Amino acid sequence: MAGIVERIKRFAQSPQGRRATEQARRAASDPRRRAQAQRLLGKFRGGRR
Repeated sequence: MAGIVERIKRFAQSPQGRRATEQARRAASDPRRRAQAQRLLGKFRGGRR
């Protein structure tokens, strides 16, 4: 399990990881994208019942 965490840390610190993080931040700040993500999460949560 520690290997996975280390790989995630290395990715997050890489230039590609930084770009992905910044892209996710921009998407999260957009109200339309936020609503889209909420609907998607609702589908996953609703499907497990």
